[in-house]
Amino acid sequence: MSSNPSHPAASRPWCVYKFGGSSVGTPGRLPRVLSLISEAERPLAVVVSALGDTTDWLISAANAAARGDAAGSGAELSRVRSLARSIASTVLEGAVLTAHEKSVEQLLAPIERLLTGVELTRECTPATLDEVLSVGERISSELVARALTARGIPALAVDARTFLVTDETAGAARVDIEASRARLTPLLPGWEGKVPVITGFIARSHQGRTTTLGRNGSDYTATLLSWLLGARQVTVWTDVPGVMTADPALVADAYPVPRMTYAEALELAHFGTRMFHPRTMIPLLESGAALHIRGTTEPDAPGTRIDAEGNPDPHRPTSVTSLERLALLHVESLRPTLSEPLGHRVLQALEAARITVWGGTLSALAPSISLVVPQAQAERAHAVLEEALRGERERREVRVPPPHAPVTLVTLVAESMGHRPNVAGRFFHALGNVGVNVRAILQGASSRSVSCAVDAEDTAVAVRTVHSAFNLNETEINVVLVGKGTVGGRLLAQLAENAKTLKARHGVALRLVGVVDSRRVLFEPRGLPPAEVHARLADVSPGTATPPDVKPLLDRLSRLSVPVLVDCTAADGMETLYAEAFRRGIHVVAANKKPLARPWKECDSLQALARAHFRTWHYETTVGASLPVIETLKNLVRTGDRVERIEGCFSGSLGAICHALMDGVPLSQAVRTARANGYTEPHPRDDLSGLDVARKALILARELGLELELEDVAVEPLVPPEHLREDDPETFLRTLGSLDADVSAQVSRYRAAGRSLRYLAQILPNAPGGPRVKVGPVAVDAAHPATGLKGAEAMVSFFTERYREFPLIVRGAGAGGEVTAAGVLADILRLAQNVRGRR
Repeated sequence: MSSNPSHPAASRPWCVYKFGGSSVGTPGRLPRVLSLISEAERPLAVVVSALGDTTDWLISAANAAARGDAAGSGAELSRVRSLARSIASTVLEGAVLTAHEKSVEQLLAPIERLLTGVELTRECTPATLDEVLSVGERISSELVARALTARGIPALAVDARTFLVTDETAGAARVDIEASRARLTPLLPGWEGKVPVITGFIARSHQGRTTTLGRNGSDYTATLLSWLLGARQVTVWTDVPGVMTADPALVADAYPVPRMTYAEALELAHFGTRMFHPRTMIPLLESGAALHIRGTTEPDAPGTRIDAEGNPDPHRPTSVTSLERLALLHVESLRPTLSEPLGHRVLQALEAARITVWGGTLSALAPSISLVVPQAQAERAHAVLEEALRGERERREVRVPPPHAPVTLVTLVAESMGHRPNVAGRFFHALGNVGVNVRAILQGASSRSVSCAVDAEDTAVAVRTVHSAFNLNETEINVVLVGKGTVGGRLLAQLAENAKTLKARHGVALRLVGVVDSRRVLFEPRGLPPAEVHARLADVSPGTATPPDVKPLLDRLSRLSVPVLVDCTAADGMETLYAEAFRRGIHVVAANKKPLARPWKECDSLQALARAHFRTWHYETTVGASLPVIETLKNLVRTGDRVERIEGCFSGSLGAICHALMDGVPLSQAVRTARANGYTEPHPRDDLSGLDVARKALILARELGLELELEDVAVEPLVPPEHLREDDPETFLRTLGSLDADVSAQVSRYRAAGRSLRYLAQILPNAPGGPRVKVGPVAVDAAHPATGLKGAEAMVSFFTERYREFPLIVRGAGAGGEVTAAGVLADILRLAQNVRGRR
């Protein structure tokens, strides 16, 4: 369709554009605004806000004047003047720029005189403030109109006070639509063939006094204008690409809602979405015009369309709002019945005191009431309620506890709320899963929203959790990997190989956002391609600390949805990092046995810390690599079975070594081969000493509730202790050669006796004299379940009351980077499914 400005207005309905202060008052953005206007269909009316922070500066100027601070007031006006000049210089030049600067001075001159009067009287009335604030939009209208005209697009600066008529209320005037229509009609012929650039926010009362329309007043001007002109659509251009599913400052994955109804927008407005004001929607409801929210920085993006129909898709996205800096008030009944209902009296008292009530609940059996009010009004509201209920308090019928603050009102807004089951259930289930304490529950009569009050410190996690539960088809898991060696390296490969399958089959979007090695930290909140990690990490300059400080990384990870720290190291001291993660609301998946083998009290405290913060700590791979050993044991205990004995070959690495020895391979060569295959710990001494198996046995013993320490495990190493003192792995391997002959001779004797060398662990929870745990080399006979193990196989036998005659045996590959990484990935998926819950 033609965008010729001279195209007759009568041939098509008007369009209305509105541009906010950041669009017209941020350096570099005004040219984009002018291009959008020039490319638009005609006839077009444009509504503009004041440039940038002009309105705030004008308020500051008025406040300074009221204090008698002439210098402060003048400084604020200078900021207004300076911004107007700098923005104008980006789109105007020569005589046109000079004319505009003169116009700005003419607009500011009466305001300066008005503020001088304020300085003398030390009083700035609401009516005076309206007059002061009006100059911001007038400067903006003049500038945009001149800039369009300079580009060859005929434009006209229009002061909305020439046609918008209101009552006398200062600061939030009410518009008389019929009187406004009567004043607009004779102006329209003068707009023909031009783009009227109209001041937002301001109007004039019936008595001729300047008024303002309140918060989001320029948006209100735009929708009023659409009603008056019979426009079918209003486009509000902002610095965001539409109405977002959540505050992007809290939820990195928030995205624009493509369509919504007027009613949803009104609900969002009520619960604090700054983009809307209820009055902005009234003209649209009357006229049926659509409101389109679009971003000036992404003009080709679809944005958000708001109309009567909304989005017919039953799986449409929903919005989560967070109204902060609130307080929770309670009126608690001390008797099952009262002489008269309290609800009306409580609300009436707060209304008379002009205290805003964002929501409330009234219990059914006892008339107890919970109310959400602004934190700044909480103490006054408490005093009002105590006075209003003085008689009931004196008769000990009610109690009014002190306010609980600060709280945040988290609200899910969805047109489908009243049409689909379990929406509220999913809302509260999601919050409960992450340990958010719901202080009060509120649901609107419209059934389009459900709200709850949460502690302010839980705001971010609550919003992210609800957003993820309702707006992501996949459960998004954000992972920071610590350690990229044998296990970590294979995990990276598996993440790269399985990303599509995880989404398609499991509904999990697993995003790697960070990697840490012994010297470097790499973090990218938008995600790192696993295949590129090694190359990108190599480009990072090593830090001065070894290992690097990961705590700042945890702070960033905690701001993402479902954050997970994955530990694929064998490092000491990781329990400290786990504790920091739990405190920040981060889950932990670990293949590292050492934190679980710390002293009992430390380990128990760490488990308690995870529970206190409702975080998951999965560590299945610490015993048996990817074998389901720990989960099997937990299920036996959960279902009431009584474990009598646990026995098995817990170490795949020692299994591989023992199997090679039985095949006649010398000890030193068997250990080297196991190490080359990635079966052993970084230092093979941990395997040969039995320490690695002892840790695993201790982990299983503690899963039974046994308060044992590592020192309680009786350990017999595979080789004599004097050969285990060497700290350097390579030197250690060379010294093993001196044992080859003796070990081979011993193995030959086992074979001759029909026995096999295996490294066994045994846990006897009910042994006489107390629990007993021991690990060491054993020559087992042909009938023993461990005899048939091959290579790096591991095996665990559970002898219980239910499995006494025929033990429950878990057997399979028990070592190696591939299978251990697969076990780590399985733990992550298990965590994801638990978080995902019912959809």
